[in-house]
Amino acid sequence: MAVEITEEFVWQSIPPRARDSHKGTFGSVLAVAGSAFYRGAALLAAEGALRTGAGIVTLASVEPVVSAAVTRLPECCLCPCKEGAQGGIAPENVPLLRRQKATVLLLGPGLGGTAQSAARATETRTLVQQLLPGFVGAAVLDADGLNATAQLLAEGKPFPHPAGELVVTPHPGEMARLTGLSAAALATDREGIALRYAKAWNAVVVLKGARTVVASPDGRVCVNPTGNPGLARGGSGDVLAGMLAALLACGLPAYQAAACAVYLHGAAADRAAAKRGEYGMLPHDILPELGALFAENQR
Repeated sequence: MAVEITEEFVWQSIPPRARDSHKGTFGSVLAVAGSAFYRGAALLAAEGALRTGAGIVTLASVEPVVSAAVTRLPECCLCPCKEGAQGGIAPENVPLLRRQKATVLLLGPGLGGTAQSAARATETRTLVQQLLPGFVGAAVLDADGLNATAQLLAEGKPFPHPAGELVVTPHPGEMARLTGLSAAALATDREGIALRYAKAWNAVVVLKGARTVVASPDGRVCVNPTGNPGLARGGSGDVLAGMLAALLACGLPAYQAAACAVYLHGAAADRAAAKRGEYGMLPHDILPELGALFAENQR
């Protein structure tokens, strides 16, 4: 049923940049991410988007995250947000966030949830409920955004959806929470389950793990041959989410953007592992290797 993502597919999907391009040609990403507990998640996601070609990346987060971004990512635009419970983004920031001009919304990395407190989980759930349905473009829902959505589904509420295409990026634990299926059940039919819920949620589902599955509501399914166990550490998924958002901003349809992002993420990780080992590599080591892949393919 599923096809394997190929290098040829990736470079056919990501065209060289036209010589008369400008930053508006490649869209804008609004990354609503980070909290006092998870500052690095927001920075990794934002840099993933910057390094994958988005014309403009705006990071909306609380002051500790914004302060860190100033020194690490000078190319990133910033939208400072008021803090809520446990140093997360307060729902009172929603009107401010809605005023930001963006073609793609990235929502979820490092927002915090039940691991911090019930109040933090409630505020993250409110952000998801209020931001996603009102967004006019495409969106990537990741990490704590997915956990908040799982709580909404458990309460009988519909899956929140932007006006444009939606990509969701669960790892097996998040997928289990979203669907109510056990991890064992998910493992028996990753492709079939990803496709079933892609149709049910009207979203491209990126079911992460060894041989990540990408499934589209129209029935297409592919699996990724790249990547290695060195990706099995916190932060890897944040980089992927930013990469995916950038490819959407550059104009790729959601299914192609997801397939290309997971392939390139894994291919860059394979190069990082060759240099630093699967134990020694870190998620931020993916980023320079990603740049090398683009350069070698004249992108």
